[in-house]
Amino acid sequence: MRFIGRSKKGMYSLKFNNKSVLGNLPKVLARFRGIDLEAKCALYEPPLRSELFSSDQMELHGKTLARLHTLSPGHTPDRLLARLAENQAVLTGTHSLLIEAVKTGRRITPAAEWLLDNFYLIEEQIRTARKHLPKGYSRELPRLLDGSSAGLPRVYDIALETISHGDGRVDPENLSSFLAAYQKVAVLKLGELWAIPIMLRLALIENLRRVGARLAAGRTERSLAADWADRITEVAAKDPKSLILVLADMARSDPPLNSAFVAEFARRLQGQGPALAMPLTWIEQHLSECSMTIEQLVQSENQQQAADQVSMSNSIGSLRFLGVMDWREFVETMSVVEQTLREDPRGTY
Repeated sequence: MRFIGRSKKGMYSLKFNNKSVLGNLPKVLARFRGIDLEAKCALYEPPLRSELFSSDQMELHGKTLARLHTLSPGHTPDRLLARLAENQAVLTGTHSLLIEAVKTGRRITPAAEWLLDNFYLIEEQIRTARKHLPKGYSRELPRLLDGSSAGLPRVYDIALETISHGDGRVDPENLSSFLAAYQKVAVLKLGELWAIPIMLRLALIENLRRVGARLAAGRTERSLAADWADRITEVAAKDPKSLILVLADMARSDPPLNSAFVAEFARRLQGQGPALAMPLTWIEQHLSECSMTIEQLVQSENQQQAADQVSMSNSIGSLRFLGVMDWREFVETMSVVEQTLREDPRGTY
């Protein structure tokens, strides 16, 4: 069999026979990569997921964070409303993509099922966030001068830290310990304490957007893997000699060799016979350049799906919690001014 292609230097012609196809395959398909390894090994933007902290750890972290925060002397443009609109667009797009996947019989991940089942709640919380965050509201809140949240309200960064170290779960005890410890170093204004609920809601929607974006990317990559696997399987059954041409087409398309694509591709082709081992061999060759294997990426994909399910379920549960929490009592308890007035020996206050 002869395959003719074009390189940067001109036309080239390569001959194959049934015995040499497997051995020459990596060299042949390597001509079609056309993308650097760094891009192939790149990771998606992660959810708000840091080390899980206990109540005592959150207390220590509150003091540390307060020392790190430096306030900006001036006002900066309000970016939270624009980010909320972006988050809504990403989540709505992800929802539509997942709906289409279900209609066409594609499998979806557990985290995707959570998003579909609770999307009405997410939409409701986005509307609530927009209602409680009128234009210009956050400009009145103290803002950070530097760091990853530079230009954003200090209390929003506090909300991000709360979500990050709880993996999307808002725990009242941890939150109270965190804020009480923070205020031993830097006292929050009353307006900031009242802004805690809306900032937590925005941070949770941000977290859902990040998980949702990864779900959308993973769904697209798994669909691509399924399409190529189906095409390869069909050609292997009907015209095995043309399999190398299909593999060359796949290589030329430069598929994303990440955990979602590789796991789905391997699930469909592994154990299906010698002919279908060829594309898996090509995958292995390219993954070795990133010091990875198919088995490692399959395991990574399973772990990522489990982690995303936890983040998604915790974030949705926390959005429900925000609606039932008594925030007036919370603010009175957290307010340093309130506590000082309550200590009036004459009881006037």
